[in-house]
Amino acid sequence: MSMPETTHRGVSLKEPALIALETLRSHKLRSFLTLLGVILSVATLIVVVSMVEGTNKYVADKIVNFGSNVFLVQRFPLVTNAEQFVKLQRTNKNIVWEDYEYLRDNMALALEVGLEARRLGKVKYKGDTIEDVQIRGVTSNIIDIDVEEVEFGRYVTDADNEHRSNVAMIGRDVVKRFFEGLDPLGKSIYIDSQAYEVVGVAKEQGSAFGQSQDNFIYIPIETWRKIYGTNVSMNINVKARSADLMPAAEDEARMLMRARRHIAPGKEDNFGILEPAALMDLFTTTTSLLANGSIGVVMVFLLIGGIVIMNIMLASVTERTREIGVRKSLGATRRDVLLQFLIEAGIMSAIGGVLGVVAATGIAYAINHLTPLPVQLPLRWVFFAVTIATAVGVFFGVYPAHKASKLNPIEALRFET
Repeated sequence: MSMPETTHRGVSLKEPALIALETLRSHKLRSFLTLLGVILSVATLIVVVSMVEGTNKYVADKIVNFGSNVFLVQRFPLVTNAEQFVKLQRTNKNIVWEDYEYLRDNMALALEVGLEARRLGKVKYKGDTIEDVQIRGVTSNIIDIDVEEVEFGRYVTDADNEHRSNVAMIGRDVVKRFFEGLDPLGKSIYIDSQAYEVVGVAKEQGSAFGQSQDNFIYIPIETWRKIYGTNVSMNINVKARSADLMPAAEDEARMLMRARRHIAPGKEDNFGILEPAALMDLFTTTTSLLANGSIGVVMVFLLIGGIVIMNIMLASVTERTREIGVRKSLGATRRDVLLQFLIEAGIMSAIGGVLGVVAATGIAYAINHLTPLPVQLPLRWVFFAVTIATAVGVFFGVYPAHKASKLNPIEALRFET
């Protein structure tokens, strides 16, 4: 007599998968509670990673984006504590017009060298006033260095600087407040009690973490210095000839500034060179701490979820003792039974992982649309989370599966539930 077919074909994925789905369907509440730990852990992981990745990308694009291949020479380097800032206030000199001219005339690796000064000011038009608008004095080539663009009208020109003209290119916040539905070009506004003619409007930048990036006005740097004085520190914006030349251009700017200020070898710089990569490194270090902390929380959730799955699988083994006995009496081997329960545990966990991803997607969508926090759902982490959830289910399903595979078929058939 030939052996039963199950001896040869073993256990397929289809049968335990259908059994797992039927178990979930017939015991909905128990199944939900079983998978709750996995769902929470996957959802937490995906949401946190989405927030971290979205924030990192947003910061790189909106906040620390000085322009393509651009770095700044300014009074202070990247300061990370109050003690260092107090020390640098005593040692670091203002960046002045002559520093800008020196770099502009001597840098060989720079495509453009521009100058920018900033302060907050009060802007009036007719009877309306805006407080704390960022007033930016610029050289004409800042338009080729910075990320802002002209929507219509024009930017500050060399002629504006030569004549110290009272002209201004305004941001979208100023347009919306003063000139909604009107053409602002040619209109006169008052900046800190000085009249300026509007010659251009900048493209809208949007907001960063709920803070508008369009609350600014550009005026000629020479006009800025005439109105606000020269005893202030400014920023020199340097655009390297290419991305590959960024490090060399930074070294060249540092060498020229040290030579101009007669800084002896071995002495620290009394100025700062700031590049987007340095700011991003600092920011990603901070967000990485958040991500690592969340992974710890996720591991706790997964551990709890795995233990719950193991207990439910043990209860399932007890409930299905007679079924296991029947399968073994028909020729199923220990390996067949072991694989059946491992596959069931893995599929249940995978379903929990998928439900966690669905929950995370909904949460991420809500965060994106209801808060200023940027969120970017990373597909690679979706696959990683579901894979880890499945692996946890299989790991914690080993003991119940092993117990089921060791059942004696005769005793199993006599078992009464």
